[in-house]
Parts: sequence; C-alpha cells; structure tokens
Amino acid sequence: MSETPAPNADAQPDEDIFEQKAVRLGKRERLISERDSAAGGAYPVSLPITSSIAALREEYGELEPGAETGVTAGVAGRVVFSRNTGKLCFASLQAGDGSRIQAMVSLAKVGDEELARWKELVDLGDHVFVSGEVISSRRGELSIMVDAWSMASKAVLPLPNLHTELSEESRVRQRYLDLIVRDQARATVIARAKTNQSLRETFAGHGFVEVETPMLQVQPGGASARPFVTHSNAFDTELFMRIAPELYLKRAVVGGIDRVFEINRNFRNEGADSTHSPEFAMLEAYQSYSDYNGIADLTQELVQNAARAVAGTTTVTWADGTDYDLGGEWDRVSMYPSLSEAAGVEVTPETSLEELLALAERSDVEVPPHATHGKLVEELWEHFVKTGLERPTFVMDFPVDTSPLVREHRSVPGVVEKWDLYVRGFELATGYSELVDPVIQRERFVEQAKLADRGDDEAMRIDEDFLRALEHGMPPTGGMGMGIDRLLMAITGLGIRETILFPLVK
Repeated sequence: MSETPAPNADAQPDEDIFEQKAVRLGKRERLISERDSAAGGAYPVSLPITSSIAALREEYGELEPGAETGVTAGVAGRVVFSRNTGKLCFASLQAGDGSRIQAMVSLAKVGDEELARWKELVDLGDHVFVSGEVISSRRGELSIMVDAWSMASKAVLPLPNLHTELSEESRVRQRYLDLIVRDQARATVIARAKTNQSLRETFAGHGFVEVETPMLQVQPGGASARPFVTHSNAFDTELFMRIAPELYLKRAVVGGIDRVFEINRNFRNEGADSTHSPEFAMLEAYQSYSDYNGIADLTQELVQNAARAVAGTTTVTWADGTDYDLGGEWDRVSMYPSLSEAAGVEVTPETSLEELLALAERSDVEVPPHATHGKLVEELWEHFVKTGLERPTFVMDFPVDTSPLVREHRSVPGVVEKWDLYVRGFELATGYSELVDPVIQRERFVEQAKLADRGDDEAMRIDEDFLRALEHGMPPTGGMGMGIDRLLMAITGLGIRETILFPLVK
C-alpha cells in the first residue's frame, strides 16, 4: 500500500508541532465526549484483544495474496503508516516488538459513520484496536479486514519521520521515539536482556550465588575513582554512591559464600565519552580457591556464551557491518615485556620514575597527575601497545602501586596478579588474584591515603570494617569485574550511549 510518512520531529519548527498538538487535543476531547458509546473514549482501560500481531504473523504470515482465513482476531498497535481513500482506508499497526500488520477499514464492513470517525480521529502515532477477519490483501500483505475499531490511546504529539533517521542526539534524549522508529534500538534492548540472562545462566552452571550489595555507602571503595557524594537526612551523615561492589562482595566471601556475583549499577563522578558513562551497569564475581588465571577462563566463557545468546555464534557482526571473532582461546600478554618490545627499550618494575618520565617525553605521552611508576607504565603501555591489539587479549601482570587490592605475583617481583581484558581497543573487564592478607592490605590502603592527602581524588581510603572482615580470614580467591554496557559494545559494535537504554545527558 502507499504510505504517508509521519512528520520529522527533528526538523519540524515548534509552531508546527504546537499546531498539530492543538488539532490532536481537539480530537482527544471529541473521543472523551464519546466514551459512553461502544467504541468511544481516548484512553480506555482495557480492550477485547484476542491475539498479538507477532502471533498472527507467525501463524498466517505465508498466506497467498487474496487469501481469507475465516478467523476473526482482535489486535492493537501503534499507527505508523496511513492512507485514507474514499471507501477504503489502510493503516500499518506496529507492536512493541516491531512486528506489523495492516488494518483495512472499508465502508462495506464498518459503515459510513465509523469510516468517517476513523478518517477524522485517527492520526499517526495513535494506538488503535481493530477487530476483523485475518486475510491477505491482493498485494500479499497480512491484514485485518476491520469490522470494528476503537481508540486505544490518543497521541497528542506527532511521530518523527520513519524514512529519515533521528539524529544521535534525538535518539539519546528521546529514546522512546528511537524505540518506536528504529529496529536497531529495539534489538539492542533485547540483546542486553539476552546478555544478562546468559551471564546468569553461566554463573548458575558454575554454582555461583547472585547477591545485592549497598549502593549507598558510608565509605566508597573497591576501585580508584571519584565518587558522587550525597547526604542522608535520616542518619545526618555524608554518603557516597557506590563506585564498585568489590569490598562488600569480598565480605560475602569471608562469610562463606564461596562463589558470588552481582549485576548492578555503579556511579563515578568522572568524565563521559564514547566508552565511559557516569552511571553504568557492572558485573563483579569472586570465586574462592581460584586465581587470576581461573577467573580469566571464566570471563572468556561468560563473554563467548553472551555472544552466542545474542548472535547465535561467537563471530559477531557489529553495527557498521564488520565481523569480529570472539571465539577460540584468547591471547595473554604480560604488560612489562609487551611494553618493552613495542617501545624498543627495556621497561621493568625496577625502572625509575625519571627514566619513565624521559621515555614519556620522547614519545609525546601525557604524564598523568600525581604520576607514580605504575601510572606512568600503564600510560606508556596504552600509547605503545593497546592500539595494536586486534583479537581479544588478556593483558597480565600490572604494577603494584596501581593495584592496591591485588595479590603480589607469586614468581615475578614488582608486579601483581592482575589482568585487563581488551576487546576492540577498549578495556572490557579486569581480574585479580585477590589480596587476602589483612596486614598487607592495610599497608596498601595507607599508601593510597597518602596519595589522597597529596590531592589524588581517585585514591582509595582506609576501610576499617573491610579490614576487620579480612582479619577473620578470606580464602584464596580470584575476582573479576566487567562493564555490561561495554560487553554490549563488544557484541554489537555500538557506542556506550546506544547500549544504555536511558543514558545521562546534559
């Protein structure tokens, strides 16, 4: 059928929107005045729906052109295309999952009055209910030959143009419109749900227990990050939005929950860019009697299972059409040797800060504030090595001074048993052999406190309650953290603002 597109919400002047809204509000008033009639009302509380559009498509989607079924169905959907002619009107109704069916409203079936009401009262964007025989039109389009209809919900603002993509800004700010008009937006929501379900199923298969830890904390910890600060009137005290669930999950391990995980929100009062959001979903997991090698194996399994759940294979296709292989065994490289090879100069845990500063200056690498040996090594590694990583890669064995919650390496002095997982050039996850010695942990916290005193807003604080928990004995443990939003980025190739349903924007 020929179709009339909706107006372009991105481009329409405000006065046009106001004029259309005024006209639609008038139709709303008329519908409300008719609410005592059989098909009256602008916002009925219920409708005699007998089937979904998706179910009808599944059962009757292969009908021959012109075929009739003799089956009567009642369905509801949003009007996304419409064409009104003399004695026959056409509309395309869209369900929330994006499936569509054509409604054919004819003079012969509904009569003069109801056909006139349809023409006068139904606009693009309205939700309508139609009832009638399921047929295939002469052009082979699955349709309802309407014998009764009613308004399900009157829209007082127009839809954007379905033939013109919304701008990225409009997609983010008005995600509800994005979900209506763009298949990819709906597919991303479904992909996220499938990913979370897959993660939980993989954990369940390994005997993990899912828990919830506080999002309001008296002391932020578990990561090097600047927290959001708020005030509790009930307790008359300063509280912090969680930057990581780590220290509470470790308390659970101390208490005997040997395999534990959480999927929830973290908040960091820092910059926002293509891979960072102030509010983001995070997965953290801890497995007693494992280490950073075992937790790396688990992480690879989690990601690959999520890819299969979304794409049906570990070779995923990104939004730009690129195929990316998440399958097989992933590479593992050590930070110091890979940096030395790429920079052409040996860098070890014993390399002095002065030597690292000189290398950074020669290489035009920006020196981070409050530079330490470890911070500078990581900056240099990102400059020389990160951009060359093509396949998913575990980068192993980090500097001690940037990893205050990690166990020292069992055989390599000056580094800790930590890895970062890089996919598509960004950090997707991090994993540790957890530091469980309460004496060394206190020493590390003290060093972090010194950095905080020197003005490092991301340095950790001394958490006495967590130290007290460690003093009761925590078993050898492997732990990992992974951003859910970034996992979706790795699977779909989208930016972080696309993978978050309602991202924070100014």
